[in-house]
Amino acid sequence: MFNWLLEAVNFLVEKVFDISVGSKLGSALQFFFYDTIKIVILLSVMIFLISYIRSYFPPERTKRILERFSGISGNIMASLLGIVTPFCSCSSIPLFIGFVEAGIPLGVTFSFLITSPIVNEAAFIILLGLFGIKIAAIYTASGIILGIIGGVAIGKLKMEKYVEEYVYKMQIKSAELVKLTQKDRVKFALSNVEEIVQRIWLFLIIGIGIGAAIHGWAPEDILSRYAGPDNPFAVFVAVIAGIPLYSNAIGTIPIAEALIGKGVGMGTALAFMMAITALSLPEMVLLRKVIKPKLITAFVMITGSGIVIIGYLFNNIIA
Repeated sequence: MFNWLLEAVNFLVEKVFDISVGSKLGSALQFFFYDTIKIVILLSVMIFLISYIRSYFPPERTKRILERFSGISGNIMASLLGIVTPFCSCSSIPLFIGFVEAGIPLGVTFSFLITSPIVNEAAFIILLGLFGIKIAAIYTASGIILGIIGGVAIGKLKMEKYVEEYVYKMQIKSAELVKLTQKDRVKFALSNVEEIVQRIWLFLIIGIGIGAAIHGWAPEDILSRYAGPDNPFAVFVAVIAGIPLYSNAIGTIPIAEALIGKGVGMGTALAFMMAITALSLPEMVLLRKVIKPKLITAFVMITGSGIVIIGYLFNNIIA
């Protein structure tokens, strides 16, 4: 599909920069230019399409849909809605307050909060473009299942008392759902493309830059020894290493691609990516404003354990 792009990048590196693509620098430059252009193209097209679909699911409608479900069906619906309404850390507080204030069970709320940052259109499309439909589908299914099981587990623990008291006392007015015309939806999708690309381009460049450096210079034997499939603790180490970092799926996927190319297990690399997107320290700091440390600890332990299990299963499935 992108053979034309690879040929163009090879021409740029070898003819314009006069660097062999077989060299370490040439290989890194090829990786950087190829992945940057390809990801921007994929993102622009798919964000437009998914944003158009998402125009039918504003936060108010998402909340109203979840209010109709109870039990595990609520967890399932919350995880599925997390795909088409991906949340970021900046929106975690208003969404959390809105869901709790509406009477949505705590476990159902966490199903949404777990799945949303892990599974979104950008992650799916880039995984599809880089690794194919099998990896993209398994990753997406894993994120949904993790959200469902994690939410159910938190619900069973009955930890409502660890939500800050002011959250229950807040009364958020229901917003009127605005009816959009087809022209409005197209404008919304185009504005989303512009907004998202502007918001993530730095993460994208940094992530691809790190990936290019790993691709060009990182020695395979060291990476394989410490993070390869032969190390039984590789996935666990990857998750622990990912938690302190802050990025989004866009910035982490190119790093995962480079790690995989150097012999790191597929599950290990994707577990690293999941840990960064779902359990980053900045997100925990923001969530601390609405939930107490014991609930945050339970959330991290349950979600982190699930990511570790998914990583090991992923390694076995793809092996």
